[in-house]
Amino acid sequence: MKPQHFALMLLVQLIWGVNFVAAKIGLAHFESLFFLALRFSLVALLLLPFVGLPRRKLKQLIPLSMTMGAMHFGLIFLGMRYLDAATSSIAVQLQVPFAAILAAFFFGETLGWRRILGMIVAFAGVVLIAGEPRFADGNLWPLVAVIGAALVWATGNVQVKALGEEFDAVQLNGYIAILAAPQLLALSLLIEGNQFPHVFDIAWAGWAALLFQSIIVAIFSYIIWYNLMRRYPVNQVMPFTLLLPMIGVISGHLILNEVVTWQMVLGGIATMAGVAIVVIRRPAVVAPSTKTGI
Repeated sequence: MKPQHFALMLLVQLIWGVNFVAAKIGLAHFESLFFLALRFSLVALLLLPFVGLPRRKLKQLIPLSMTMGAMHFGLIFLGMRYLDAATSSIAVQLQVPFAAILAAFFFGETLGWRRILGMIVAFAGVVLIAGEPRFADGNLWPLVAVIGAALVWATGNVQVKALGEEFDAVQLNGYIAILAAPQLLALSLLIEGNQFPHVFDIAWAGWAALLFQSIIVAIFSYIIWYNLMRRYPVNQVMPFTLLLPMIGVISGHLILNEVVTWQMVLGGIATMAGVAIVVIRRPAVVAPSTKTGI
C-alpha cells in the first residue's frame, strides 16, 4: 500500500473513531430522531446533484433505507444517548460476527471452527463489559440497543450483497439518505413532536457535531474508504477497522472524560481479537459498499 493511501486509511479510522464522540455531543443538543433526520437530510441534499433521485430497484432500496437508515441509526443513537462513546464503539463491532452468521445462513458461506471461535471471543468481550457495576441494576437496555443496531447493520449488509453491483457506494449512500430522511422526519414528528421551533436554541457544538457527521463522516470519509476498497484487496483494507474501537475509547476518555475500566479494556481487547479472527479468516463477509462505523 502506498504511503499516502496508508495515511488516508488511518485518517478514515480516526474520523470514524472520533465520530462516536461527535454523536454523543450531538445527542446532548438534539432529540435523537431529529438529529438523525437532519443528518440524513443534509447528506441527501449534498449528494442529490451527483446521484440523482433513485428510480431503479426501489423495491430493494426502500427496505434497505429502512434498515441502514431509520433502524440501524435509530437504535444506535437511542442507546448512545445513555451509553458512553467508548462502550458503544466496542459493542457496535459485533456487526462483523453478526454479518458472518447471516452470510452463512443466506449465502451458504462456511464458518469454520476458527471463525466460530472468533465470534465466541467477540461476544464474550461484550458480555464482560456488560458485567460492570454500572449495569448491575439491570440497566442494560442502552447496550442492548447498540448491539441490536449491530445486528440490523449485518442485516443491511445482506441486503446490499443481494442488491448486486448495480450501484456504487456513493450512489447507494445517497439513495439511502434520500429515502431515509423523510422516514426519520416523520418518525421524529410523531414521537418527539415538532422540533423545528427549537433549532435556533441549539448551541454551536450541536451544529458542529451535525456537520461533522453529515459531511466529514457520511460523505468525505466514505468516499475515501470506497476508493481504497476498490484499489486494494478487502483483506488488506478491513484490518484497519480494528483500530476504530481503540480510537473511540481514547477519544471518549480525552474529550468527554469518560472513565475507562479494566473490564472495558479486557472486554474491548477480547471483542476486537474475535472480530480480527472473523475478518482475517473471511474478509468478504462485509459488503464493500457498507462501512463499519456510524
